[in-house]
Amino acid sequence: MSNYNINIKNPKIAIIGLGYVGLPLAHAFSAKFKVVGFDIAQSRIDELRNGYDRTLELSEEQVKEAISNGMEFTNQLEDIKDCNIYIVTVPTPIDEHKTPDLTPLKKASETIGKVLKKDDIVIYESTVYPGATEEVCVPILEKVSRLKFNEDFFCGYSPERINPGDKEHTVTKILKVTSGSTPEVAKFIDDLYKSVISAGTHLAPSIKVAEAAKVIENAQRDINIAFVNELALIFDKLGIDTQDVLKAAGTKWNFLPFKPGLVGGHCIGVDPYYLTYKAKEVGYHPEVILAGRRINDNMGIHVANKVVKLMIHKGHTIKGSRVLVLGITFKENCPDIRNSRVIDVIRELQEFGCNVDVYDPWADKEEVKREYDIDLLQITNNQLPITNYNSIILAVAHNEFKKLNDIIQNLNSDIKDSLVVYDIKGILDKNSVDNRL
Repeated sequence: MSNYNINIKNPKIAIIGLGYVGLPLAHAFSAKFKVVGFDIAQSRIDELRNGYDRTLELSEEQVKEAISNGMEFTNQLEDIKDCNIYIVTVPTPIDEHKTPDLTPLKKASETIGKVLKKDDIVIYESTVYPGATEEVCVPILEKVSRLKFNEDFFCGYSPERINPGDKEHTVTKILKVTSGSTPEVAKFIDDLYKSVISAGTHLAPSIKVAEAAKVIENAQRDINIAFVNELALIFDKLGIDTQDVLKAAGTKWNFLPFKPGLVGGHCIGVDPYYLTYKAKEVGYHPEVILAGRRINDNMGIHVANKVVKLMIHKGHTIKGSRVLVLGITFKENCPDIRNSRVIDVIRELQEFGCNVDVYDPWADKEEVKREYDIDLLQITNNQLPITNYNSIILAVAHNEFKKLNDIIQNLNSDIKDSLVVYDIKGILDKNSVDNRL
């Protein structure tokens, strides 16, 4: 790696935050550099030291591989004070008012400020609005460390592009956007990432450009999904199957293959609010982005209301009816429950007086209880007891649920005629379901 007048000849990297983003990144860097993984949760440190990753982003072999490369896991500040590159990968959620919550980012900056030394570089990967690194994080680093930005220490921004649960597009196989607070630092950071990212890098002209690129990636997807969600609402009133329409339209070469659904997770359902927050701050009221957010945020209510109407049509009494929701994670074949919008469906059905059970073989039952106050249904050998319910809602397309087609087809006619099946993900045969989004 070229030096570019940066006084870091032997990079020792501290990854701050060992979640879905930080751990795979730490593993990638550990192949070539000394790496210390830092997380405030002792339980997380303990399980990683034992080779277990609860996010399932890394296998036991990969965690142990990183350890054999010399990687350390710690929650002690003393263990990262001799690092010279700090990479921040903490969550950046929104609060109940849809406002960016930068508390984890600020606390991480305070932590780094306590050990920051002359010539160190701090790189942020957490999703933020344009300007946050230099307007929010840098002042904290300066205040705590008593060092001068771009004289004593430097910063960069390289937005995370982790796709939880995706074993094909892993961190090293996704092109990485990089940036730095000076041209020399930007080149150094770009070379640092390029040394482990096989897909290559794109050096943005400024930190703000890199920050903006990240938020519009997911805002774009959010708006496109909102469009097909609105189509689903229209086609439902017209009595047309949305999946059939999209399949027909998709025969044109330039039709974009977006599907309707619940938009949750740590990115698509959150990032647009970071951009709209900053837009309002500078005096612009965003219309298209917020309209898309309103549509997507209300899809869970639409699903619940549709299910209730279908049950009424089949003669069920709604209060006290039994509903089984299959899936609580925000996406298929992944244990991540952050910002899952399945909860909107559940809460709306409970408002109607339904008794709702939730089954998810991927989700951690303790985490679900803590986050949503829901006791996950425990099922042996994934034997779905669908005959015990008035309605089944397929909310997440886990592989374990794809056998539902055969189960439904093998039901006796009386049970099949009485049962309401709603497919949010559109993965079941339309002849097996009463309705699908």
